[in-house]
Amino acid sequence: MVQTNYYPWLHRLVIATALVALLPIVVGALVTTLDAGMAFSDWPSSDGHGMFSYPWLQSAGDEFVEHGHRLAGVVIGIFSIGLACAVWRWESRRWVRWAGVAVLLAVIVQGLIGGFRVLADERAAALFHSAFAACIFTLIGAVALFTSRRWLNAQPSSGLQNAGHLKALAVIVPFVLLIQYLLGGLLRHFGRGLFEHVGFAFVALIFCTVFVKAAFRTREPWLRRAAAMLLLFIVVQLSLGAGAWVTKYGLASWGIVAIQHSLPQIILRTAHTVVGMLVLMAAVNLSLRVFRLSSVSAEQSQLDAVSNQESPMVPVQGGVA
Repeated sequence: MVQTNYYPWLHRLVIATALVALLPIVVGALVTTLDAGMAFSDWPSSDGHGMFSYPWLQSAGDEFVEHGHRLAGVVIGIFSIGLACAVWRWESRRWVRWAGVAVLLAVIVQGLIGGFRVLADERAAALFHSAFAACIFTLIGAVALFTSRRWLNAQPSSGLQNAGHLKALAVIVPFVLLIQYLLGGLLRHFGRGLFEHVGFAFVALIFCTVFVKAAFRTREPWLRRAAAMLLLFIVVQLSLGAGAWVTKYGLASWGIVAIQHSLPQIILRTAHTVVGMLVLMAAVNLSLRVFRLSSVSAEQSQLDAVSNQESPMVPVQGGVA
């Protein structure tokens, strides 16, 4: 078995990268909310200017937001390079090293997708661009988990015995949430699938509720903390979804009239997109913890079985004279 050391600074670097990744994610969500994706018809230049020569601070409106999104992409690109180099240099687990490299490659591909969306003026590419951003953010969160002390020092858990249903949910729930995120993207980018998105939200809610409840039943603190985080994000997401609905479509019974690009609408719709990514990340984080504890528990069971075979009970001979 490869000896793995815990490097606090490496773990913090990955967390910092995840936090920085929220910058282009938030600004990108704002670009979609404002429908500013085609503020420029060229890429990687902006109106013929280079990335750093464009007079960004003197710009306004769609141009300011879109170019800000491009600059934020440069920032996460720099952090991704640092993350990949640090993980490759210090991480002894080969699969974690490649996960760090995958983050960098994914960020590069994400930039190319964004460029294609502009050059081809293709909304389908914008939808994929948004969904891929959620996957990248989730991957960075996974690397942060892999480099944490608790992952490295995971101990067998008696609460995971015969927990096949929990492992099944750990596989199903992230895919359900990804489908729900894609339905939301279809609504945001094409204005279609409103009732599908709302209807499937109930399906996602049911699966997530069952998953959270199953995690709490294990009485494993590491799982329960992740489940509580997932539950918190779900509650926030549902609240933002309701707010986004009201500000986008109005609520006649309450006398609420929707005003296009009003400040509450912009904030709620953008936040709803961003928190959707947080929900997906939290679900995958919980799933990975389930499989990690399941793995170490299974390994301990095998060791115990081998130990019992190597040390059989020796019958005591003797009797009453």
